[in-house]
Amino acid sequence: MIQLDAVDDGFSISLNGRRALLHSARAPLIELGTAETSARRRGGSYKLGERRQSVFKAKAWKLASARDGFIDVEFDGLARMAVRESGGALRISLSRYDRAFNRFTMRLPATPGESVFGCGEQFSRLDLKGELVPLWSEERGAARGRGLASPLSSAGRGGAPHATGLGQPSFVTSERSYVHVGTNARCVFDFRRPRLTTLRCWAIPDELVVGFADDMPAAVGALSAAVGRQPPLPAWTWDGVWLGVEGGAAELRRKLETTRGAGVPVGAVWVRDWCGRTRAGAVSRPRWDWRYDRELYPDLPSEIAALARDGIRFIGYVNPYLAADGELYAEASGKGFCVKRDDGSDYLLSGQARPAAIVDLFNPEAFSWIASVIAEEMLGIGMAGWMADAGEHLPVDAVLHGGRDPLLAHNEYPVLWAGANAEAIRKAGKEGEATFFCRSGWAGSTRHAGAFWAGDRSAGWNRRDGLPSVIPASLSLGFSGAGIWHSDIGGDATTAWTRRSDECLARWAETAAFTPIMRTHEGDRPEANAQPWSSPAALAHFARLAAVWSALAPYHAETMAEYASSGLPPIRHTWLHYEDQPELRALDYQYLYGRDLLVAPVVEPGAELSNAVLPADHWVHLWTSREFRGGEVTIEAPLGYPPVFYRAASPWASLFESLRRSTRKL
Repeated sequence: MIQLDAVDDGFSISLNGRRALLHSARAPLIELGTAETSARRRGGSYKLGERRQSVFKAKAWKLASARDGFIDVEFDGLARMAVRESGGALRISLSRYDRAFNRFTMRLPATPGESVFGCGEQFSRLDLKGELVPLWSEERGAARGRGLASPLSSAGRGGAPHATGLGQPSFVTSERSYVHVGTNARCVFDFRRPRLTTLRCWAIPDELVVGFADDMPAAVGALSAAVGRQPPLPAWTWDGVWLGVEGGAAELRRKLETTRGAGVPVGAVWVRDWCGRTRAGAVSRPRWDWRYDRELYPDLPSEIAALARDGIRFIGYVNPYLAADGELYAEASGKGFCVKRDDGSDYLLSGQARPAAIVDLFNPEAFSWIASVIAEEMLGIGMAGWMADAGEHLPVDAVLHGGRDPLLAHNEYPVLWAGANAEAIRKAGKEGEATFFCRSGWAGSTRHAGAFWAGDRSAGWNRRDGLPSVIPASLSLGFSGAGIWHSDIGGDATTAWTRRSDECLARWAETAAFTPIMRTHEGDRPEANAQPWSSPAALAHFARLAAVWSALAPYHAETMAEYASSGLPPIRHTWLHYEDQPELRALDYQYLYGRDLLVAPVVEPGAELSNAVLPADHWVHLWTSREFRGGEVTIEAPLGYPPVFYRAASPWASLFESLRRSTRKL
């Protein structure tokens, strides 16, 4: 039930007895205003600022109308606010305001001591209480730890602590509340004050959703329903690991033969350079002309068909950019399908391997064209999936189809990019058979993308950018309503001081073995990084973890089904099922995989022992069958035996016990 009560010189609005909104002349609920934006893009990151700001605070108010499930408040001379109850939440929208306003602020009551989770994929910190969190789709940057950010920032590759390509203006709190702001504009959420949460947007939102639930699983599920859930992965996902290989047809066959000969179950090969390669300094990148390269892969359709007969799918790579010297660019440019500059020329991105144009996805014909390219050039030759990379680079000074404001279109672009890839699958008639995974996103991307991945992580141990960072990233995205996520095993970004070691590769594989997708990546400098086939020891370790992941296939499928029905992500916070133990909220680097597996990955080099915090329950150590009843435990963690525990009462206990008995020893 929705209720408005007068308080002092203002009002409060409650839902089922819980206060959601509070207004007074001294502490206005909303502010509207104007500002000019300054924006500078450097590489994949942006420096955004404001000038000439004006602010108009809501003060005097009156109740315009009220009826069951609906309240209409008039803020004198500023705006009208409609609040309606729907689906157990308040849906808030504004009308009758000056359309010149391009800034919006709303203040929500907060609870001292609460935790805040979500805002999309956050790598640096999981609990956002006490933080100022900007939300804008951009490259996260490589290496954000001390001693690493400065040299990379000077090259345009650094990243701020909350920089993310997969942001979302949504969060949940430990008070079982959830909030979603319906806007594509840049947002800044201020969680620094104990009793107040401030939401600021660079546009008036279409709608805000504020809701409450009885418990945290219900709160996460309600937010997931509000933003949209991901489509299911195809059944072949868990036939075997997705092996990242590149270098041409002969190298593909050699690496595949080596890994399979060592007992690695391979269900798919992920071939990033199917379209050719180009160099940007020491870094190898795919050539952005989305047709198969006849030098590296002379008869790729036949190669894909042969792999399929052997039970192996082929996964490719694509992004929404077109190399300026490629055939597809000439076609798109001739049809007017590229993002423009003020002078009418195509907007070419610099700082990449070669200049590249951007497909204008706001043009319906261009959207359909790139979807057809993917359907014909990738699905049409037999691919079963692909990495749908990038999407964060739309310049804010671009000229777009229909006169769209690029500042507001920027965050929407990755949503359209995910939609174009989903449309390609529909065009090819491959729904349920093919899938793709995205790096970038915004609210709405989950309705299209089969999976997400953590992007270009540093190939090392850096807490804010390497192996450790992917754990809070997965958890924060799960709190935001997404479900199907994974990371490149071993990371991607290699620098002069950060190269993937055998140990880092091994520990990353241990983490990936308890996620929905287990996929390797040779990295941006394959020759500098350890690979699964680098040594007999590395190969034996990888084969063991790949066998574990494959044996969990029915459990993977169960976690997917649970996400589809309830919105609970497969990778979820330990506290989510143990809300009576508030101390668990502080855990950033362990997680539950599904309801019944607790995973505490080793994320530091040289560790033979590792700590895990077990909720009060009956747990069994996966590799030794030792039993625990909760609390902090120290457990042996040699390579190949990551700290993993299962609930003794789990209906999957026999499957977990079979892993201990049947998986090869090291």
